Amino acid sequence: MTDKTRKDWEALAEKELKSSPENLVWHTPEGIEVKPLYTRDDLEGIDPLDTLPGFEPFLRGPRATMYVGRPWTIRQYAGFSTAEASNAFYRKALAAGQQGVSVAFDLATHRGYDSDHPRVEGDVGKAGVAIDSVEDMKILFDGIPLDKISVSMTMNGAVIPILANFIVAGEEQGVSRDKLSGTIQNDILKEFMVRNTYIYPPEPSMRIVADIIEYTAKEMPKFNSISISGYHMQEAGATLVQELAFTLADGREYVRAALAKGLNVDDFAGRLSFFFAIGMNFFMEAAKLRAARQLWTRIMKEFEPKKASSLMLRTHCQTSGVSLAEQGPYNNIIRTAFEAMSAVLGGTQSLHTNSFDEAIALPTEFSARIARNTQLILQHETGVTKVVDPLAGSYYVESLTNELAEKAWALIEEVEALGGMTKAVNAGLPKRLIEEAATRRQAAVDRGDEVIVGVNKYRLENEEPIDILEIDNSAVRAAQIKRIEETKRRRDSQDVKEALGVLAEVARSGKGNLIAAAVEAARARATVGEISDAMRQAFGDHAAVPEVVTDIYGKAYEGDPELGVLAGRLGEVTKRLGHKPKIMVAKLGQDGHDRGAKVIASAFGDIGFDVVAGPLFQTPEEAAELALAEEVTVVGVSSLAAGHKTLMPQLAQALKKRGGEDIIVVCGGVIPRQDYQYLMDNGVSAVFGPGTHVLDAARAVLDLIEGKRRNV
Repeated sequence: MTDKTRKDWEALAEKELKSSPENLVWHTPEGIEVKPLYTRDDLEGIDPLDTLPGFEPFLRGPRATMYVGRPWTIRQYAGFSTAEASNAFYRKALAAGQQGVSVAFDLATHRGYDSDHPRVEGDVGKAGVAIDSVEDMKILFDGIPLDKISVSMTMNGAVIPILANFIVAGEEQGVSRDKLSGTIQNDILKEFMVRNTYIYPPEPSMRIVADIIEYTAKEMPKFNSISISGYHMQEAGATLVQELAFTLADGREYVRAALAKGLNVDDFAGRLSFFFAIGMNFFMEAAKLRAARQLWTRIMKEFEPKKASSLMLRTHCQTSGVSLAEQGPYNNIIRTAFEAMSAVLGGTQSLHTNSFDEAIALPTEFSARIARNTQLILQHETGVTKVVDPLAGSYYVESLTNELAEKAWALIEEVEALGGMTKAVNAGLPKRLIEEAATRRQAAVDRGDEVIVGVNKYRLENEEPIDILEIDNSAVRAAQIKRIEETKRRRDSQDVKEALGVLAEVARSGKGNLIAAAVEAARARATVGEISDAMRQAFGDHAAVPEVVTDIYGKAYEGDPELGVLAGRLGEVTKRLGHKPKIMVAKLGQDGHDRGAKVIASAFGDIGFDVVAGPLFQTPEEAAELALAEEVTVVGVSSLAAGHKTLMPQLAQALKKRGGEDIIVVCGGVIPRQDYQYLMDNGVSAVFGPGTHVLDAARAVLDLIEGKRRNV
């Protein structure tokens, strides 16, 4: 394109749009400048550009024919309270076209607790399936041939007992471990960054990762030893550059850990897999997957593998949970369809599509069927499987791919300068950057700079309620406890004691393989909690110190009259009270998803509240004690894992028992509207559902404080 041609276009654009073309430039949250027009000139200097799928650097896909030869695998990530209920769901889904099983575990299991542990009363069977022993695992896969169906398990903290139980369940189904196929997530570094379902400190946790890579490389050739996950980073608020960079930097760290065990890179690299989120920036998400393959090849070349397959990045993708909205929930079906198409155009190897009701509760069979059919329609009706990498050569997509790769590589190098990802995580760099990005995005949504249809624009005055799935937590826990007791009654207690002793010694000494020892313990019917505790003896527990970013939300509203009015009102309340209103932002139970809690703590602090950030995994009694010790005015609980109907009343009662009945209790998060009245009847003064404007929440809290004071 000549300079004259470009100037002619700019003149025409200015005439049509009544503004300078320069004013049409959009800056993404990643800092990427997106122009209104891309031409061949934008591809100058991009290398490599002319590549083929199936060949290094795999920009266009890891396989030569991609979906023309074989479509992506359709998965649905699911776990429903009990092994029996989950098994029934999996069998129906497989019969309806699903091609692999992806297991969601409850939070008690994630954190290595048996269902009878007092700390998990509100968590058992919530947000996933409860697994306490091999007996549960056998029921979970009853009638599902493990030599034919691949199984993906999202597990990190309690990865050793869960993988051990899976191996033994396979054996007892008649499937030896070398025939098992699937993936265990086993990605502990991202847990320390965002998801927080860790158990042990970083160093022993990295040993667990390496032991699993070693064991599966030798014993389970069809099984992926790790799924290096960026998904939870994006869900926690990471930009696409951060998700891409930190995920690949994690992968580099895991490769180094495996090499330190004495493994040959070609013995395990081909069984590493990745897991990315796919949000609503359609073209950039597709470009992200293309850039990821290119960068992973660059990273793996450092380790001088001999096999081409060791350079390939293979990935599973899941549509975004954060993009789902409570308001106008049927809009979520449309969002998920666009995100699924983006993942496919980016070249994913397997895909989970979220159900439209997941911003409110666990998916129903009705909503899960729509989500599954979204993929079936993509595969069979749209023609996307007929051509390999159909976006290749697009001026825009190739430019985005290149720019994402460059920005991600710069961040990867920043991590390297700190000594690698483990040291970067210990220094808090990824967590801080992601929390800043999350707070910045919340401000953009609240201000309306980022439009979400049905939430901050085109919102309905009245929302029609939808049917939701509700889990009877107490009934599930009672059934699990009964099975634990039966398992313990029937097992040989001496065999269990000896197997757990061997596991504890392997953990303490550093000699031997943890998963090999755990398989023996699981075979003897040691429980998930007992296996986890045997390693706790040697490794200890990890406890994160909560930190809150500042001057992000407030800066976005700088000079805004709405914030000025609220700040003025807060000042008046402060004068009347004699001190700033103090709010404690709490997380109860084993729910480690703290994006909402951190955003609220950060924003309320910028608005002018005195904020106490409570630690993760508190019991209601511990939260009540901290609230009283800190002399807070309000306790705000963030709930994303459906434990609110158990934990919130317990918190209110714990405060009352300790003389803190004047402390206002509010909660927010993924809470169905049908539950609001129950919570209000049990000590909660206000409920803030998904999509609540932060300034609206702050005004409501001030209303409660002033009302409470008038009633005293």
